[in-house]
Amino acid sequence: MTGVLQGFLVIVTIVAVGYAVGRARLLSAHAERDLSRLIVSVMMPCLLISILAEADLARLFSSLFVILLIVALTNMTLFAAIAMLAWRRKVPESVIGALSAGFCNAGNIGIPLSVYVLGDPGFTVPLILLQLALITPAALVVLDATAAKEAPSLRRSLLMSLVNPMLIATAVGMLVAGLRISIPDFVMEPFRLIGEASVPLILLTFGMSLKNERLLAPGSGRRDVIVASVFKLVVMPALAWMLGRFLFGVAAFDLLVVTLLAALPTAQNIYAIAQRYNRAVAVARDTVLITTAGSIPVLLLVAATLSA
Repeated sequence: MTGVLQGFLVIVTIVAVGYAVGRARLLSAHAERDLSRLIVSVMMPCLLISILAEADLARLFSSLFVILLIVALTNMTLFAAIAMLAWRRKVPESVIGALSAGFCNAGNIGIPLSVYVLGDPGFTVPLILLQLALITPAALVVLDATAAKEAPSLRRSLLMSLVNPMLIATAVGMLVAGLRISIPDFVMEPFRLIGEASVPLILLTFGMSLKNERLLAPGSGRRDVIVASVFKLVVMPALAWMLGRFLFGVAAFDLLVVTLLAALPTAQNIYAIAQRYNRAVAVARDTVLITTAGSIPVLLLVAATLSA
């Protein structure tokens, strides 16, 4: 338990430093955006390649992957049903809300959590694969079919999904692992170094993004935000624990892993998608911020309970 708390302390400290940097305006106004692009386009793909190239593919499609798939789809389906049937939300707003309720921040928070708390960044790979290869393309197809006319075409959306750097890195890494290709250390070492550098930089950048945000402003869809946040922080990890404990009967440590991953906050990707289609932007933004702050006590509670 001490090691888990120390891991969380490392994460919180780095995020706090990033927040202080943002508040002090030590970097330019475009620094956060530029660093985020660098992380997503270069550093995290390098990390994925270095992890997957040496990974056991059987581990990727283990019971943990199945549990995460079930809880994500359940969370998003339930929210979408409530939004459309009870609140009469349109399909695009329901999709954004559903993503906010079930799409985990496997990158900015998940990878550092795996590194500093679980001791292996590979634990987040099944979740990243699930979200990038299945959930994101499906959501973009629905949004393209139902959102405003200025939204990109179906063909363009599918193409953009296929050229996602993290999806490409995932495919390359899995190909190397699946074919058991032996790559010399001097070739892989640059990928490892760049990838490892992404972990603290992710946390710093995330801390910078928390400055000057106003939550739950009038007309921002407060009910959607509150319900999506409860689904994300309470329903999703509880369902993951129940499935892992009673249906799949996973080992104690695997139960800790899958419950922690399910308790991760909403990914910032959802805010970017909402901005792109100009639908439910405030809902996505506020859910990201609320679940990010709320995930700290939830993750601590899960770690304290299941690692005891």
